[in-house]
Amino acid sequence: MVHHIYLLLLAALQGVTELFPISSLGHSILVPALLHWPINREANWFLPFIVVLHLGTVTALLTFFWRDWYMLIRAFIRDRGKFRGSSSETRLLWLLVLASIPAGLLGLAFAHKIKDLFGGFEFAAVALMVNGLLLVWGDHLRVREPSHTLASMHWRQALIIGLAQSLALIPGFSRSGATLVAGIGIGLDYENSARFSFLLATPIIGAAGLLEVPKLLRAHLTPGLAPAIFISGIVSAIFAWMSVWFLMRYFHQHEIRALRPFGIYCVGFGAIALVAGHGALL
Repeated sequence: MVHHIYLLLLAALQGVTELFPISSLGHSILVPALLHWPINREANWFLPFIVVLHLGTVTALLTFFWRDWYMLIRAFIRDRGKFRGSSSETRLLWLLVLASIPAGLLGLAFAHKIKDLFGGFEFAAVALMVNGLLLVWGDHLRVREPSHTLASMHWRQALIIGLAQSLALIPGFSRSGATLVAGIGIGLDYENSARFSFLLATPIIGAAGLLEVPKLLRAHLTPGLAPAIFISGIVSAIFAWMSVWFLMRYFHQHEIRALRPFGIYCVGFGAIALVAGHGALL
């Protein structure tokens, strides 16, 4: 049986890496293997554990952005859901719905197949390095002056960001990293791109967690494990909230090269994992 301290460590790791542009799925594969954490991803408790961590992340996002969601939903009700001629808040909510569709459909259809095909240690390390290069490229795109705000986004641009979010189905690629770069690519600045990215992450992570709740309720956990999993969800929520608090201020204060530190980290850590991984997995 896994020691509860490793559940808490993995929960903290999940809370940070889910929102930082450095791939939570990639880190959940690489870090436990490199550090020899006694975590069996095939154990009957692992899926319920991941479900609780995702629900913790969603709780953090909803807590941080509750004013945004309140304004979006209030405007949607006031405008009776009309897209044309409606307020900027209602348009933004529709754009978030549209951008959620690609990853939602692909996730339902192919998520488990993709993880089975590409969920290995070496692939995750290489993909993390590619994710780092993607972030550096995003900084190169940011050299241009922003040409759009969230209020002026077109539905085609929102769809581009939604398609980019689908990259996160592949271990090693970051959901927030892909959507941040896509947002910068369509003409948003760092802060607006980050806000759209985090708002977009809320329904897709929440839906992924809620779809697995029946399995969580049916799971037969050993005594003492259920409280540890519940506490891990709280740890994940705390670290996720601190992460989004830091990132929103970070992107507000940086006009250029904000993604480069994360890109360099991903390339460096992926390379170290690739070199050290053979010995760690023996």
